[in-house]
Parts: sequence; C-alpha cells; structure tokens
Amino acid sequence: MKNKFNIFHTFLTVIIISLSVYLGFQLGANRASISQSIEVKTPITKLNKILQLIADRYVDSVSIDSLVESTIPVIIEHLDPHSMYFVAEDKKIMDESLQGSFEGVGITFNMTNDTILVMGVIEGGPASRVGVEAGDRIIRIDDSIVAGKKLNSNNVMKMLRGESGSKVSVDIIRHGFDKEIPIIMTRAKIPVKSVDVSYMINDSIGFIKLSTFSRNTYNEFISAATNLKKQGMSKLILDLRDNTGGYMDQAIRIADDFFGEKVLIIYTEGYNSRRENFYSSGKGRLADIEINILINETTASASEILSGAIQDNDRGVIIGRRSFGKGLVQAPIPFNDGSGLNLTIARYHTPTGRCIQRPYDKGLEEYNHDLYDRILNNELFAAANIHFNDSLKYTTPSGKIVYGGGGIMPDIFVAFDTIRSAQSFFRQISQKNLVYNFVLNYTDKNREIINGITYFEQLDDFLKTQHIFDNFLTYAAANGVNVKSSELAEVKEIIEPQLKGLIGRNTPLDNEGFYHYYEKIDVTLQKAIECFVMVND
Repeated sequence: MKNKFNIFHTFLTVIIISLSVYLGFQLGANRASISQSIEVKTPITKLNKILQLIADRYVDSVSIDSLVESTIPVIIEHLDPHSMYFVAEDKKIMDESLQGSFEGVGITFNMTNDTILVMGVIEGGPASRVGVEAGDRIIRIDDSIVAGKKLNSNNVMKMLRGESGSKVSVDIIRHGFDKEIPIIMTRAKIPVKSVDVSYMINDSIGFIKLSTFSRNTYNEFISAATNLKKQGMSKLILDLRDNTGGYMDQAIRIADDFFGEKVLIIYTEGYNSRRENFYSSGKGRLADIEINILINETTASASEILSGAIQDNDRGVIIGRRSFGKGLVQAPIPFNDGSGLNLTIARYHTPTGRCIQRPYDKGLEEYNHDLYDRILNNELFAAANIHFNDSLKYTTPSGKIVYGGGGIMPDIFVAFDTIRSAQSFFRQISQKNLVYNFVLNYTDKNREIINGITYFEQLDDFLKTQHIFDNFLTYAAANGVNVKSSELAEVKEIIEPQLKGLIGRNTPLDNEGFYHYYEKIDVTLQKAIECFVMVND
C-alpha cells in the first residue's frame, strides 16, 4: 500500500511540474502578447521590428549595435562571393590597399578551405624580395597556426601588416614541394603604385607590368606608355599576370586608348541595373600600337575587363593561362560611421556578350577552392584539361571562338613552368630559400657599390666580374645542397638570371634591374616576343 502511495505521489508531482512549466510558458506568452499580432508588410519591416522588440523587451541587457554588426556579414554571405561588408577599421585597411600607401609585406590573398592562398605578390615588396610566390599557401604566421582556422581576410591582414622595419615569419606550402618553407619578411611601406616596371625589351617592343587598378592607374600607365613611344615603341607587351583588379573605370580608360571611335569596350547589366554600354571615345593615343597581353590564373576583375575588350575586338593577342573569372561589378557604399559595403550591383559583359564570371551556386568554400582545383586537375599544365560549356560560346568579328562562364581563355596557352619543382636541386634550394638568402647576404656585403648603380649597363658590367653563379653554388653546398654535373648547364641557365635580377632589384634600378635579366627565363614573356616576330615576318 505504501509503495502504491509513493508511485501515485511521484506521478502527481510530475503532472504538477509539467503543468507549471506549460502554464509558465503560457503566462510568458500572454505577457508578451499585449497587442494583436504584429503586422509586417515586408521582410525589411520584420527585421527592423525584431531588432526593436529585442531592444525594448529582451530579458537581458544587449548591445543592438553589436547585434547588427554581427548579423550583417551573415546576410552578405548569402549573396555572392564578392559582396562584402567592412567595419570601420577594416574598411580603412582595404581603402589603403588601393590608394596612398600602407605598411606590410605586399601580398594579395584569398581564404581557401581555411588556408591563406597567396593570389599576388607586389613586385619589389618585402614578400617578393624573399621569394613568396602566387599560389603559395600560408599555414603559420609568427607563432600562430593559421591553416584550418576560421579566420577572415581582415584578421589575416592585421597579422601581416605592421610598422616598417618589424619582422614577421611565415611557413608556406608550395605545390610540388613536400616540406614547409620557412620565410622571414621585414615589413616596409608599400607604395600603392600600379606600374611595377616599364622598359624597352628591344628597339621596337615595350614592356609594362601593371600590378593593380588603383585610383591613379590610368595616369601611371599612359605616362609609361608615352615615354616608351618616345623611345621607339611600336609594339607593347602588357603584363597583367597576378593582377587581381581594382577600379573598373581605370581598365576602361586604358582600353579606350587602344581603339578608334565608338568601339564597345564593355557593358554592365543587373536585375536592378539597366544595361549601360561603355564605348571608346576616339582619342586612341595607342591605336597604332600592336599589343599582346599576358594573363594567368590570378588575373582577375578589372584585368579581365581590359583583356576581354582587347580579345573580343580582335585588337591583340592574349597569352598565358585561363584567368580567374570575376565578372561581377561592386558599388562601394560608405556609411557615416566609417564602415562600408561593397555590393554587387551588376554583371559585366565583354563586347561579344559573354560574362566571364565563374559559377558560385555551390557555395563560397567551393568557389574559393577553384584555383587549387585547377592545379589538381592539371589545368595549368595543358590546355586540353580546360573544359568550357558550349552554350556559352561566342564569336569575335574575325570569327574566333571565345567562351564565357569561367574566366578568359588565352589565344596562346603557356603551361606553368614545372622544371623548378621537378629537379631535386631546385626543390632543395627552394625549400631552404637559398636563392633569396644568398642575394640578401650578397647585397649587404656590397651595399655601397650596389647603391651607386643607376643604369642597366653599369649593373651588367659589374655583375659580369662577380662570378655570381659560382659563388651561389659554393653557398648552396655549404648549406647541404649540391648540383649534379649532368644538371649544371640547365641549372645555370635558370638560376643565374634569377640571381642577377634579384640583385638588380636591390639597386636604384629596382624592378627594371630585375626584369632585364628575368625576361630571359620568363617563358610567357618570351612567347609574346616570339608572337610579335612571327606576325611581322
């Protein structure tokens, strides 16, 4: 009898607790429902009302400002890969990258599978001076492991930037190498200049390398091109490799100078944006100049606008590898608190009508993984591994077939150079970063002479007396790396121009001192020179 009473008492207690919980919820609901159900006419009204209810009725103290700031990025993530929201501090950092100058290491990057993928390296900056390359993956910054961490790009920028003269160490992984490569960079002031180098390759061919499309890009470019024309330039090789873009209007202005009047350069169109055509003005300062453009897998955005205008109008030859594939137009929208929104408002279309934007319907992670997928699929090594959708086929005025939906395919494909990762000697000196360390040591020992070199012939005469390659082999051997006698000639052919070029970059000649030597082993550049010769023959 006692056991039955205990069971009944327990059962009754459970019923009472359950009723209490239920009635408690109802009581809370009744307290909240002071008025009729809230009318919301639009989703925006609903969102505003929810925020107001939280501010007025929520049980605990809460910062609505913080709530909004953390909610906006979540909303933006559901749009496209290139719409972005920046808090005030981060917007300032982004603005500095396109105008003025900043202090850092001089790289552009994407976050891919929670890994920092180097997209481009600013020529002459700290990263380029110690051998960081586009395609490298950064897995550690100073004492922090960054691979596999949920970092956003602004967190990474804060880790890499810092006062000039301060040092930052990174570990990188490079395709084709089985070990991490440790690198130490000394931060410096990075001037935001667009023209890395401009010089005459020979009596008729000029070379200009553009690293970005900033607010002053057109002025820098036309100044360099005008100077080369005075030196006899009738043909131009424009290098847009690793140029990740910037301001669209700067690309349009440069394209304008290569055409006569009323030639379509680009048009933009979006769901809320009517079609807008951009035609050449007819000023054509460079209309009489033959042009070849160099591109690769990190050529993006404004660089693709310029390349597409030249290719679709049969104005020049595009040489290299398939470009990145960004065909979306962002409008920068600043807010009075210093924050800002880069909102995608339209797609741009090249003159034949193609949009070269890569698909992003499978999510941001897969979209950002595309470049690595290209490597895994051997696309960088053979044009036959690149596949386009035939429904996105377009035809230029001359009858040439071009494709949309996945970047710009070059007219002449040049495979990624694998020789430096194929041979043991190249792999070992890269993993130990011996080339760049040797050049730094050499430069320090010869600083007084190097600082006095002001023209290329002077540099060349000096280096011919220095036995640079032999000294490097001795240095490499001292660090445990020896070259096979059967590979010596090939190694010299590749390494000696690099060594001389990197030393040249440390002189007042800067990038011009580098490219005069490096052009000899730059396969894509050599193909562009060869193409000009073939056309004129």
